[in-house]
Amino acid sequence: MTTGFSSGSCRFADYFVICGLDTESGLEPDELSGENFEQSPLRRTFKSKVLAHYPENVEWNPFDQDAVGMLCMPKGLSFRTQVDSREPQFHSFIITREDGSRTYGFALTFFEEVTSKQICSAMQTLYHMHNAEQYDILHTPTSPQGPEDQRHQHCQPRPVLHAAPAISRLQRFNSYDISRDTLYVSKCICLITPMAFAQACRKVLEQLYQAVTSPQPPPLPLESYIYNVLYEVPQPPSGRSLKFSGVYGPVVCQRPSTSELPLFDFAIGEMFNLLGVENVLQLFTCALLEMQILLYSQHYQRLMTVAESITALMFPFQWQHVYVPILPASLLHFLDAPVPYLMGLHSNGQDDRTKLELPQEANLCFVDIDNHFIELPEELPQFPNKLEFIQEISEVLMSFDVSPEGSLHSSDSQAKHRGFRSVDMVSDKRNGNLASPLNSYLLRENETIARLQALVKRTGVSLEKLEVREDASSNKEVRLQCDEEELKMHQLNIQVREVFANRFTQMFADYEVFVIQPSQDKESWFSNRDQMQNFDKASFLSDQPEPYLPFLSRFLETQMFASFIDSKILCHDDEDKEHTLRVFDCRVDKIRMLSVRTPTLRTSMYQKCTNIEESDNLLKK
Repeated sequence: MTTGFSSGSCRFADYFVICGLDTESGLEPDELSGENFEQSPLRRTFKSKVLAHYPENVEWNPFDQDAVGMLCMPKGLSFRTQVDSREPQFHSFIITREDGSRTYGFALTFFEEVTSKQICSAMQTLYHMHNAEQYDILHTPTSPQGPEDQRHQHCQPRPVLHAAPAISRLQRFNSYDISRDTLYVSKCICLITPMAFAQACRKVLEQLYQAVTSPQPPPLPLESYIYNVLYEVPQPPSGRSLKFSGVYGPVVCQRPSTSELPLFDFAIGEMFNLLGVENVLQLFTCALLEMQILLYSQHYQRLMTVAESITALMFPFQWQHVYVPILPASLLHFLDAPVPYLMGLHSNGQDDRTKLELPQEANLCFVDIDNHFIELPEELPQFPNKLEFIQEISEVLMSFDVSPEGSLHSSDSQAKHRGFRSVDMVSDKRNGNLASPLNSYLLRENETIARLQALVKRTGVSLEKLEVREDASSNKEVRLQCDEEELKMHQLNIQVREVFANRFTQMFADYEVFVIQPSQDKESWFSNRDQMQNFDKASFLSDQPEPYLPFLSRFLETQMFASFIDSKILCHDDEDKEHTLRVFDCRVDKIRMLSVRTPTLRTSMYQKCTNIEESDNLLKK
């Protein structure tokens, strides 16, 4: 097979995956999901499976079916009827390999009609069994009966019932009738990628979903777009933007240059909107001191957004411990680990904090994202210049109309799927990244496409005849508005990240002076690393302002700080430096050029970020 490029590291996406209901194996209860089987069958979860993935395997990123299956649909299959909300939901996830490298997943979960009579009959049977059980429970007497009660009951045979609540409960449980209701089941389409271009992947998936629910066929066969994103769309080079064609419109992704902050494509503003600046800074402090952190939310994407945002704001430091932003139900035992972790736990929206059994609570930071609440570990030191720092962050947020206090009624705007609006459907005949010359005939004759077509048909992705009305005149307007919203998101991201990066640049502007270079060769240093001192902590702390010491004395003992200094020792020149270290040292050099540091080392004067405008201009180029 000939593709536009052959190197695995150059591809935008490695896999396209479909997860959902395997009609052959039927309804299998998901025992690991922790669901209560007293619940209505429509509220239970069932096992989902990876129905298909393409390609079968790529050598640079072997397909991990178990991990992908768990993270695409962490709570398994969900069922709905025509009276339930069936809004598609987007979420992202991370798969961490044994060597510490990461692969990113972007999943769109939607509901499609169940056409299998066997599955519908199985659901009806479950309801009959469930209703029979509930009827028995509801007709159970409220108190134990003695001999006198039993004799009296024979005289007047009236069962003791719970009154109105019993009737309403029975009606609520009896909510699926095969003769009158339409049954829907969740299905997931997913992209597995080497880099986290979240917004671009979201658009690709949204447009594929639009195509399968549109009454009109897409400009090209659906499979051609999947082939395109897997084989013909490369990763953008550093410092460049890439524009390629989706099913209905262009998709754009931008990769920072080697002199900019690392790639980050999640909405930081959403985290501040959900938690508020004060809570975010407390969570940030816990993360820097490598506490156990548990995020809690009904929304998978909120878990991912908060986890990724907090770790991105740590620049130039990196989280070194267990990192599972979405913890599948089958891995809940991970919470028992007596080590630092940052994990996200899905809430069913009913259980409160008191029902969670969590060990090591003295060292736990518990974040209830949906309720704007954070529970802090004992004796948490204050981040240096906390009040001034909060003020600077708040000024940036307010310039983008984000409240520093956050909002309890955050709409999770990105879950509204602006890309699903019918006015976004346009006939786009161009697809510049597809192998050319290309037309429908070539697509039909292409062996790869033929297999993809068979794959998609076999797994039930088909055009459904839904009525869609559109106002074509507003296409351009809506698309322009979406582009402006995305640009605004990236501008807020970069400005907030610059403010956080500036804090570390100011606090560690002279860190190189205190790095202890090893006297032996690199191999000997590696073998004796645990016994070696790589940083003169006592001298560094003696040069810091008194208010900084409670935080800094603990931060210098963390694994993330030790790893940062190790990477500094191991590089001999700029060419050897990791990207984050190179960018950070460049910023430190600028500060040294602008000011004489030594006389001000023992003061806690707050210095605001001065390079926001420069970074903003780089983004717009």
